[in-house]
Amino acid sequence: MNQNKRLYPTSFNPLSIRPSRPIPKEIVIIGAGTIGPDIGYYLKSAIPQIKLILVDVVDTPLKKAEKRFADYTNKALEKRKMKEDQAKAILNNIEYTTDYGLIKNCDLVIEAATENIPLKQRIFSRIEELVSPDTIITSNTSSIPADRIFSKMEKPGRTTITHFFAPAWRSLPVEVITWPGTSQETVDYLFWFFAQTGKVPLITDNAICFMLDRIFDNWCNEAAYLLEYATASQIDNVAEEFVSAGPFYVLNMANGNPIIIETNTLQMEEGTHYRPASILASVEKWVTHRPGSKVEVTEHGKGMIRDRLLGILFSQTFDIIDRGIGTKEDLNYGCQIALGFKKGPFDIMGELGEAEVSRIMKKFQKERPGFPMPKASFASYQDFKRYLLVDDVDGVKVITLRRPQSMNAISDEINNEILGVLKENANKPDVKGFVITGYGTRAFSAGADIGKFPQTLGNFAAAAQYARDCAEVQLFMDQMEKPLVAAVNGLALGGGLEIAIRCHGMVATKNASFQFPEITLGILPGIGGCIVPYRKWPQGAKLFHEMICLARPIHAKEALEMGMISKIVDNYPDLISAAIEEVKNLQGKIKRIPGGKVEIPEITISDPPMAGKQTLSKEAVSIIVKTIKAGAAANSLAEALEIGYRGSAEIACTDAAKEGITAFLEKRRPEFKK
Repeated sequence: MNQNKRLYPTSFNPLSIRPSRPIPKEIVIIGAGTIGPDIGYYLKSAIPQIKLILVDVVDTPLKKAEKRFADYTNKALEKRKMKEDQAKAILNNIEYTTDYGLIKNCDLVIEAATENIPLKQRIFSRIEELVSPDTIITSNTSSIPADRIFSKMEKPGRTTITHFFAPAWRSLPVEVITWPGTSQETVDYLFWFFAQTGKVPLITDNAICFMLDRIFDNWCNEAAYLLEYATASQIDNVAEEFVSAGPFYVLNMANGNPIIIETNTLQMEEGTHYRPASILASVEKWVTHRPGSKVEVTEHGKGMIRDRLLGILFSQTFDIIDRGIGTKEDLNYGCQIALGFKKGPFDIMGELGEAEVSRIMKKFQKERPGFPMPKASFASYQDFKRYLLVDDVDGVKVITLRRPQSMNAISDEINNEILGVLKENANKPDVKGFVITGYGTRAFSAGADIGKFPQTLGNFAAAAQYARDCAEVQLFMDQMEKPLVAAVNGLALGGGLEIAIRCHGMVATKNASFQFPEITLGILPGIGGCIVPYRKWPQGAKLFHEMICLARPIHAKEALEMGMISKIVDNYPDLISAAIEEVKNLQGKIKRIPGGKVEIPEITISDPPMAGKQTLSKEAVSIIVKTIKAGAAANSLAEALEIGYRGSAEIACTDAAKEGITAFLEKRRPEFKK
């Protein structure tokens, strides 16, 4: 069986799964030490109406946990990231208790106690005596395989590992472990549940330390072995080429030395080369620096440290994939969202090239014999989608944009991957069509990355060409013979909306909204946004004037009334089903974007033009108005689109665009002069 399908037999997109049970009403966290309260705070933030029970054997950590909850909400209130009623809902209906008897009615138990197998087994034996036969029971262990913890359970099918990453209330990923004793229903439900509550669940196999901890633990352990040749600060400085903070800085933050000793001792079952560095047991805090500080390292020292760190990173990466512990997609992505890597390990390899990676691995094998080496070709490790999940549902390719840390924003790389999937499958007889959707419940896509646009400011020819280059996927969509439907699951903004409107059909969830916010940055939607809406839905022209010139958002109901979307649904599984049904309805009935001139009503703009409370650039708005009118008057779609590209280039040469893009990069509100 394909490794990916073995780990994900039901679906790669968790929210397309129809859950076997509803959201829990009562959740128990066992262990109020370091990570347990953070898991609880995440759950109460995501679903405030639940009852949360925090259990520990003594009162002191429970009192500290209660204070931590209050501190978290107070900080959020101070930063205006939360309202008073939200804070009250989070803090309400929580039990801090030493009484296990209170857990009897819970729907989900998450154990977060000390990493000790006999202790965990005693805890789970007690839990199983108290809770319902249907209660799902999980452990937050970072390293102990599920069978070693749950082997004595009477009903192991409702048990597994759910491994969170610190800080658990904010960090996106959670590893859900599949193992022979659990049921697929349990894994599927947890996969769905965590995604529904805002996490990014990654399914991994039941190996020691699972997937991401194998990377982190050995990265830190290898850094400790390098202390023979360099200081902790020097090693951290070299590591910062690849991570936001070096291994010793992170170990200090997490009091992580004992964890590395524990996990690497466990990994020694696979060979003595995993032995924890002895110095880890004799140092409490490392002498290092704040990330980004200048540290003197010789070129020779830098090269030696760099090769060793990359050697261990690549060794573990190859081993995880070769053994089927995780997927290439999850490993590459997980290292970034869980461990702070600036790029995934496969991306680093791709930039270095096969010859350089081979040199590093040969050197590492000589210096650190015993560690895993690659078992497949270099090209095979590079062959996967970095940003997309692709499911096959009833003959339809369901493409999910997985970039939730930026609300599925479109990048040049995502455009290329979408185009690749479409081209690869466009002529396959067993493929009926395509659906594009976004990961999670918040956004289809919150727009396009700025990308190379800042480099084109003030250069008309470069800006026009960049717009044409970015439009390649939309132009391919225009001429496709197989239906392509956008399943809009929340926000569809800017460049994301420009992809959605070029699909042959659209369906949406009731929380969906649509907006072209480009004018607030002094630019315009240049990949067809000023052109296509007027041709596909001329009845909505007045509304499009406001959307494009004044950044007015519209909601799903307005889009349905206008004819932009064909159906509104309540939830994500229904959204995917509706999109697949729409693909079938459009078989042989694709409506092409009209090519002739389009009559549009007069565009009336207030003086000064405003988007909510933000004053817009008159100069930029005038260019948009001119572009819309010229595009509507064009005799062909190709001519109209070219007008849009040139409009994008013209606006890129204005002071408004320069100010808008600069303000965006500086995270401030733009101040337009004209």
